[in-house]
Amino acid sequence: MGKITNAILARDGAQQAPWQYGAATIISKALFDTTTVYDALIVGGGITGITTALFLQKAGKKVVIAEAHNPGFGTTGGTSAHINTFADTTYAEAASAFGAEGAQLFADAINEGLMIIKSNIDTYQIGCDYEVKPGYLYAETEDEAKQLDEIYNGAIKVGIAVDYAEEVPAQVAYLKGLVFDQQAQFHPLKYLQGLLKEYLEAGGVLLENTRITGIQTTDGIHAAESPAGTIRAKAVAYATHMPPHINLFNFECAPYRSYILGVKLKTDTYPDALVYDMQEPYHYFRTHVIDGEKLLFAGGNDHKTGHDNPEKAFADLEKYIRKYYNVSSIKYRWSSQYYVPVDGLPYIGQMPLMAEGIYCGTGYNGNGMMLGSIAGKILSDLIRKRPNKYQSLFSPSRVKPIDGFSEFVKENADVAYRFVADRFHILETGSLKQLVPGTGKVVEVHGEKIAAYRDKQGIIHALSPVCTHAACIVNWNGEEKSWDCPCHGARYDIDGNVLTGPATKNLLKISSDEN
Repeated sequence: MGKITNAILARDGAQQAPWQYGAATIISKALFDTTTVYDALIVGGGITGITTALFLQKAGKKVVIAEAHNPGFGTTGGTSAHINTFADTTYAEAASAFGAEGAQLFADAINEGLMIIKSNIDTYQIGCDYEVKPGYLYAETEDEAKQLDEIYNGAIKVGIAVDYAEEVPAQVAYLKGLVFDQQAQFHPLKYLQGLLKEYLEAGGVLLENTRITGIQTTDGIHAAESPAGTIRAKAVAYATHMPPHINLFNFECAPYRSYILGVKLKTDTYPDALVYDMQEPYHYFRTHVIDGEKLLFAGGNDHKTGHDNPEKAFADLEKYIRKYYNVSSIKYRWSSQYYVPVDGLPYIGQMPLMAEGIYCGTGYNGNGMMLGSIAGKILSDLIRKRPNKYQSLFSPSRVKPIDGFSEFVKENADVAYRFVADRFHILETGSLKQLVPGTGKVVEVHGEKIAAYRDKQGIIHALSPVCTHAACIVNWNGEEKSWDCPCHGARYDIDGNVLTGPATKNLLKISSDEN
């Protein structure tokens, strides 16, 4: 293993998340051998990828991780880091779609994901601000109270520890609340770096700034093309949040962004718990100490990626927080991406329509820490040809339940609409001079469509606005300074470089004429 240094870790957006500071950067000195056929290539260095790689490396396998940027660059570095035993897909919903047995397995998977995190922290002595907290869910209306009862009954049926709360640590007037014991929180990148340290010490190889652009399979060996050369492996696991290129998951998962503020309060009214409301979209709260300073982490105002206005989402979230809390200052503001599966459960396992031995994990909804962890166990078992009790339930080839079909139709109708309509909504202008420094916009100049960003120095960065994944038109995200695709969630920086998949090719650079 190489040396450990402290640095500000990069992430997939311009806003700074608190996790980027104070997590050690591990520089791998393990040499990549182009002649080796590895047992497994793990594509992606987030919680799914590194958990999978560590399980395999500890089991005696030869493993290489190819990360397009740096470990924790994506959603793991942008999570609000709640660890809970209840999920965005409720157990009542899971039972309706997958039966009582399916709901029970889902609950077991969530619990096991939590226990994997706790076990790794204990086994490898990872200092990552891990704290056990109660979790509260509260209802503000009669309709929400009925939904709360359904959540309670669904959780009881699958053995989740839950009770009605006599009091909820919320500043909002509420009708009814639930309390879930033994929830937790942590610093996700300190945890990730702890896993990575163990992986490298066990002989694993990490390749940073290494994007896999394609895979060819011959005689059961997968040859992955990358800037580092061809990587050969007996198995491949895509742990990239959304597998690259056009695939079935583009039709079965919808990209969303969630917004988080790190707030210093004037009064000590920080909740000593994880707290969630039931609004749509919902809000969530917890307390974390960063550099000795207690902060309220408050999030919500989720919307589909590339839709709505990120500036307004932050403004609305701030307005909501200031309504109920005495705010001194806002220390952090950042957003993160997640994918909602059409039938409520993640897709973990063999990728459909791909060569045998190419796997993935995606569609975690807002529960990526637990589901990414259990995905690491499932994927490592599948690669080792070992049975796993969750593999059928989470199989990417499962038959969609009937009640997921309407969501499938709705989401893909939206994609089709954006593909066509956005081409006609482009602002027509003969000049880029009206573009204010620090802003971007898709415009039409002399008949040519341009994704244009003017930087603080006044220089125009001009790109084709056509997403290289499925040819939808990207939209400007003024908060994260990125071009976001409203169809499948691909994102690019101001120079067109891919920030997050499923795109693998950068936006085309074009010349601009300001006259």
